[in-house]
Amino acid sequence: SFAKSSDTAGPAHTALPCALTSFSPLSPDEISRLVTAGRPTTCPLDPIPSSLLQTISGDLLPYLTSLINSSLTAGYVPSVFKRARVAPLLKKPTLDPSDVNNYRPVSLLSFLSKTLERAVLGQLSCYLSQNDLLDPNQSGFKTGHSTETALLCVTEALRTAKANSLSSALILLDLSAAFDTVNHQILLSTLSELGISGAAHAWIASYLTGRSYQVAWRESVSAPRALTTGVPQGSVLGPLLFLLYTKSLGSVISSHGLSYHCYADDTQLIFSFPPSDNQVANRISACLADISVWMTDHHLKLNLGKTELLFLPGKDCPFHDLAITVDNSLVSSSQSAKNLGVILDNTLSFSTNIKAVTRSCRFMLYNIRRVRPCLTQEAAQVLIQALVISRLDYCNSLLAGLPACAIKPLQLIQNAAARLVFNLPKFSHVTPLLRSLHWLPVEARIRYKTMVLAYGAVRGTAPPYLQALIRPYTQTRALRSSTSGLLASLPLRKHSSRSAQSKLFAALAPQWWNKLPHDARTAESITTFRRHLKPHLFKEYLG
Repeated sequence: SFAKSSDTAGPAHTALPCALTSFSPLSPDEISRLVTAGRPTTCPLDPIPSSLLQTISGDLLPYLTSLINSSLTAGYVPSVFKRARVAPLLKKPTLDPSDVNNYRPVSLLSFLSKTLERAVLGQLSCYLSQNDLLDPNQSGFKTGHSTETALLCVTEALRTAKANSLSSALILLDLSAAFDTVNHQILLSTLSELGISGAAHAWIASYLTGRSYQVAWRESVSAPRALTTGVPQGSVLGPLLFLLYTKSLGSVISSHGLSYHCYADDTQLIFSFPPSDNQVANRISACLADISVWMTDHHLKLNLGKTELLFLPGKDCPFHDLAITVDNSLVSSSQSAKNLGVILDNTLSFSTNIKAVTRSCRFMLYNIRRVRPCLTQEAAQVLIQALVISRLDYCNSLLAGLPACAIKPLQLIQNAAARLVFNLPKFSHVTPLLRSLHWLPVEARIRYKTMVLAYGAVRGTAPPYLQALIRPYTQTRALRSSTSGLLASLPLRKHSSRSAQSKLFAALAPQWWNKLPHDARTAESITTFRRHLKPHLFKEYLG
């Protein structure tokens, strides 16, 4: 329940119009939806398979409703729901399996405990959203946000700086075992400052304390161990609690004049400056020193081995290299750096990333080609779409505005994939194959993704930082076109680079959007929009 309050916990400047004092009981129908909508992942701690529980949930609904509502109203989590079976997962197949640091400890939790967490997550997220308590520069674990929107925000900032003849530094920070080192007392104090009190605060305190885990490795299971720090990886509430725990980091960064964007525990610092500024390294180092102090105070640690620096020199920049100091360690700039699965280079040409994607896709096609005689055409298509086309599509909106020659290697991969689906030789004409498969060419797929993101920005479902990049077209006189859903074009700024500005989402999205059919621009749902968009692009690119 949202209780009106004028004196919430925490400093006076954080006073909120309302406080979350308790979690509201749920109706049987709401409990039923929570149970049946959850993915039936069975954990060794579940007494019966979760799929079976979902099947018979109607018969058990009075008991499930009583169990969950009793927990919510009492502010108490049963101890049986605080047990976890930890399954160490190798972070990458190429890493050394004998090094324990290469494993991610994923907690397997009982199905009912995650159902209870979902009941709390809905109410907690609603409270935080209504009071604007979530960091707008955090894209992790948020509806409508993704690694792609986060990267688009970062590259847009870098391209805007380049268009204005500014140099930029991009610092990629990584935290070591961030989820596992969260201090419970600091987290609970943070929640109090956010207006969470009473039974709601007590429930979260109960959720965090008294937890235990067992490690399962092959056929062996360790003895139970108490868990006194961290939030469980694999839990429903853990990611949101981590975002709240690290929320104050943003003010530390902003106090030094740097901008930032986060995706979970991956933090990206951006600093754009005139090429003549010779105090850049000192300012960035001072910011990183304060970040290091904040990390220590919050029981977190920077992973210096994964901290990377990308320097993008502006026009007439007198130097082409940059080095900064982090905890007495020197970090020098590199030509490229991997960020959220995409390789960014210091010219934003994405040539290194395109080469990496092409190489990965060729390897996949080689392996699929070896088993192709054993596959039906339908099976081959499903396999190629899952392993190859998905790689071509990952964060492809970042490639918008690049010349055709830059993305040609990706198109050659798609051509090879289409031929492999039909088991045809290398030089077979590919256009009829793409039509048959209903595959848009790579350039059209980039445009398709950009338009889907633009639709979200127009309709208010995209992240606020994308919504801020576009604005509706308005006229001084009321004309018919005023109701046709057009977007205002980005004006060319004085002394800005036309080439760099032409690659901006803020420039391309209105340009492409205004060329869409009226039915697409005014579509009431994303499903309807996609239904109009694909045939439009299909006709334009494949005839």
